[in-house]
Amino acid sequence: MKSTSTRYGTVAVTIHWISALLILALLGPGFRAAGLADSAAKASLLSVHVPLGVAILVLTLARLVWWGFGDTKPKPVAGDPAWQTASAKAVHVLFYVVILGMAASGIGMVVLSGAGQSLFAGASASLPDFHDYAPRLPHGLGARFMVALLFLHIGAALYHHFIKKDGLIGRMWFD
Repeated sequence: MKSTSTRYGTVAVTIHWISALLILALLGPGFRAAGLADSAAKASLLSVHVPLGVAILVLTLARLVWWGFGDTKPKPVAGDPAWQTASAKAVHVLFYVVILGMAASGIGMVVLSGAGQSLFAGASASLPDFHDYAPRLPHGLGARFMVALLFLHIGAALYHHFIKKDGLIGRMWFD
């Protein structure tokens, strides 16, 4: 269950891959909903988007608690230059910052706009224009930043796997 100096444990691996799949599943409906004028279609997408966002928030908080109290991360890959190790750490920290910021701004939009009734209580009221609410801007910017971080993260993993061939991806997979 716990990580070793060379591999991530089952708990960390499970949280990582569930989070990754949920983030990928969340981005499509989020970007699609942002461009829709049809309130019913937007509500349909957001009724999936919002619970996925809450699930990612819960998983992220669980991951932070796990790292803080239950486990330690493996050592950086041997032989990597210091700038790569620092970059990897920065990307991981930024993931946490963006995920928490996206959750806060998403919750802020739902609360401030009163959209919760339309999304979850089956109320027939139309959705508000989320652009009228301050959390909309950081939420949209955070989504774009998340995409950039995903490209960096996946690109680095593929670089390690196909170019360096150092087994990095195997550290974040099940035994």
